[in-house]
Amino acid sequence: MTKYFTRDQAQRLLPKVEDAIRDALFVKADFQEADQALRSATRAILMSGGMNVNRDRLLAIRSRRDSAATKLQELLESIQEQGCIVKDLDIGLLDFPTLYRGREVYLCWRLGETGIGFWHDVDAGFPGRKPIDEEFLANHTNQTTA
Repeated sequence: MTKYFTRDQAQRLLPKVEDAIRDALFVKADFQEADQALRSATRAILMSGGMNVNRDRLLAIRSRRDSAATKLQELLESIQEQGCIVKDLDIGLLDFPTLYRGREVYLCWRLGETGIGFWHDVDAGFPGRKPIDEEFLANHTNQTTA
Protein backbone atom coordinates (compact mmCIF):
# COMPACT_ATOMS: atom_id res chain seq x y z
CA MET A 1 0.00 0.00 0.00
CA THR A 2 1.31 3.42 -0.95
CA LYS A 3 2.25 5.77 1.86
CA TYR A 4 1.18 9.36 1.22
CA PHE A 5 2.94 12.38 2.69
CA THR A 6 2.05 15.96 3.39
CA ARG A 7 4.88 18.30 2.49
CA ASP A 8 5.58 18.84 6.20
CA GLN A 9 5.86 15.08 6.79
CA ALA A 10 8.18 14.66 3.81
CA GLN A 11 10.23 17.65 4.96
CA ARG A 12 10.70 16.09 8.42
CA LEU A 13 11.83 12.81 6.84
CA LEU A 14 14.24 14.54 4.48
CA PRO A 15 17.36 14.60 6.74
CA LYS A 16 17.16 10.83 7.23
CA VAL A 17 16.66 9.97 3.57
CA GLU A 18 19.21 12.59 2.49
CA ASP A 19 21.85 10.85 4.62
CA ALA A 20 20.86 7.50 3.09
CA ILE A 21 21.06 8.91 -0.46
CA ARG A 22 24.51 10.37 0.23
CA ASP A 23 25.65 7.03 1.64
CA ALA A 24 24.17 5.21 -1.36
CA LEU A 25 26.06 7.47 -3.79
CA PHE A 26 29.32 6.76 -1.96
CA VAL A 27 28.66 3.01 -1.91
CA LYS A 28 27.65 3.04 -5.58
CA ALA A 29 30.95 4.69 -6.47
CA ASP A 30 32.80 2.03 -4.46
CA PHE A 31 30.85 -0.72 -6.24
CA GLN A 32 31.62 0.74 -9.66
CA GLU A 33 35.31 1.09 -8.84
CA ALA A 34 35.55 -2.51 -7.60
CA ASP A 35 33.53 -3.78 -10.56
CA GLN A 36 35.83 -2.00 -13.00
CA ALA A 37 38.90 -3.38 -11.22
CA LEU A 38 37.45 -6.89 -11.44
CA ARG A 39 36.71 -6.47 -15.16
CA SER A 40 40.24 -5.18 -15.80
CA ALA A 41 41.78 -8.07 -13.87
CA THR A 42 39.63 -10.56 -15.77
CA ARG A 43 40.72 -9.05 -19.09
CA ALA A 44 44.36 -9.23 -18.04
CA ILE A 45 43.95 -12.89 -17.09
CA LEU A 46 42.36 -13.68 -20.45
CA MET A 47 45.07 -11.79 -22.33
CA SER A 48 47.83 -13.69 -20.50
CA GLY A 49 46.19 -17.06 -21.08
CA GLY A 50 45.47 -17.49 -17.39
CA MET A 51 49.08 -17.19 -16.28
CA ASN A 52 50.10 -15.37 -13.10
CA VAL A 53 46.66 -15.18 -11.54
CA ASN A 54 46.69 -13.58 -8.12
CA ARG A 55 43.66 -15.36 -6.70
CA ASP A 56 43.76 -13.57 -3.35
CA ARG A 57 43.64 -10.19 -5.10
CA LEU A 58 40.73 -11.28 -7.30
CA LEU A 59 38.81 -12.66 -4.34
CA ALA A 60 39.39 -9.44 -2.40
CA ILE A 61 38.12 -7.32 -5.30
CA ARG A 62 35.09 -9.56 -5.79
CA SER A 63 34.33 -9.48 -2.08
CA ARG A 64 34.56 -5.66 -2.05
CA ARG A 65 32.25 -5.43 -5.06
CA ASP A 66 29.72 -7.88 -3.62
CA SER A 67 29.75 -6.14 -0.22
CA ALA A 68 29.14 -2.79 -1.88
CA ALA A 69 26.27 -4.24 -3.91
CA THR A 70 24.66 -5.65 -0.77
CA LYS A 71 25.10 -2.39 1.14
CA LEU A 72 23.70 -0.37 -1.77
CA GLN A 73 20.63 -2.60 -1.93
CA GLU A 74 20.12 -2.22 1.83
CA LEU A 75 20.35 1.58 1.61
CA LEU A 76 17.89 1.78 -1.27
CA GLU A 77 15.48 -0.54 0.53
CA SER A 78 15.71 1.58 3.70
CA ILE A 79 14.72 4.65 1.69
CA GLN A 80 11.85 2.83 0.01
CA GLU A 81 10.65 1.43 3.35
CA GLN A 82 10.13 5.04 4.47
CA GLY A 83 7.67 5.43 1.58
CA CYS A 84 9.99 7.36 -0.74
CA ILE A 85 10.65 6.51 -4.37
CA VAL A 86 14.24 6.73 -5.62
CA LYS A 87 13.89 8.08 -9.16
CA ASP A 88 17.54 8.71 -10.05
CA LEU A 89 20.33 7.73 -7.71
CA ASP A 90 23.00 9.45 -9.81
CA ILE A 91 21.54 12.88 -9.07
CA GLY A 92 19.88 11.95 -5.77
CA LEU A 93 16.32 12.38 -7.02
CA LEU A 94 13.50 11.31 -4.69
CA ASP A 95 9.72 11.46 -4.90
CA PHE A 96 7.26 11.41 -2.01
CA PRO A 97 3.74 10.32 -2.96
CA THR A 98 0.98 12.74 -1.98
CA LEU A 99 -2.62 13.38 -2.95
CA TYR A 100 -3.53 16.61 -4.71
CA ARG A 101 -7.20 17.28 -5.41
CA GLY A 102 -7.91 13.55 -5.01
CA ARG A 103 -5.22 12.22 -7.37
CA GLU A 104 -1.78 10.87 -6.69
CA VAL A 105 1.13 13.18 -7.48
CA TYR A 106 4.70 13.37 -6.20
CA LEU A 107 6.47 15.82 -4.01
CA CYS A 108 9.89 16.03 -5.67
CA TRP A 109 13.33 16.63 -4.13
CA ARG A 110 16.85 16.47 -5.50
CA LEU A 111 20.09 16.23 -3.54
CA GLY A 112 21.43 19.72 -2.97
CA GLU A 113 18.02 21.35 -2.64
CA THR A 114 17.38 22.88 0.78
CA GLY A 115 13.85 21.55 1.04
CA ILE A 116 10.90 20.16 -0.84
CA GLY A 117 9.81 22.95 -3.12
CA PHE A 118 8.40 21.11 -6.14
CA TRP A 119 5.75 18.60 -7.16
CA HIS A 120 4.80 16.86 -10.40
CA ASP A 121 2.21 14.53 -11.88
CA VAL A 122 3.07 10.83 -11.69
CA ASP A 123 3.67 10.60 -15.43
CA ALA A 124 5.40 13.99 -15.83
CA GLY A 125 8.63 13.22 -14.01
CA PHE A 126 11.40 15.68 -13.25
CA PRO A 127 10.88 17.81 -16.39
CA GLY A 128 7.28 18.43 -15.30
CA ARG A 129 8.15 19.81 -11.88
CA LYS A 130 6.09 22.73 -10.66
CA PRO A 131 6.82 24.95 -7.68
CA ILE A 132 4.77 24.25 -4.57
CA ASP A 133 2.52 27.24 -3.98
CA GLU A 134 -0.21 28.13 -1.50
CA GLU A 135 -2.91 26.61 -3.72
CA PHE A 136 -1.06 23.28 -3.81
CA LEU A 137 -0.48 23.33 -0.06
CA ALA A 138 -4.16 24.01 0.60
CA ASN A 139 -5.27 21.13 -1.63
CA HIS A 140 -2.85 18.30 -0.93
CA THR A 141 -3.16 15.63 1.72
CA ASN A 142 -1.76 12.32 2.91
CA GLN A 143 -5.17 10.65 3.26
CA THR A 144 -7.56 9.22 0.74
CA THR A 145 -11.24 9.97 1.17
CA ALA A 146 -13.50 6.98 1.61
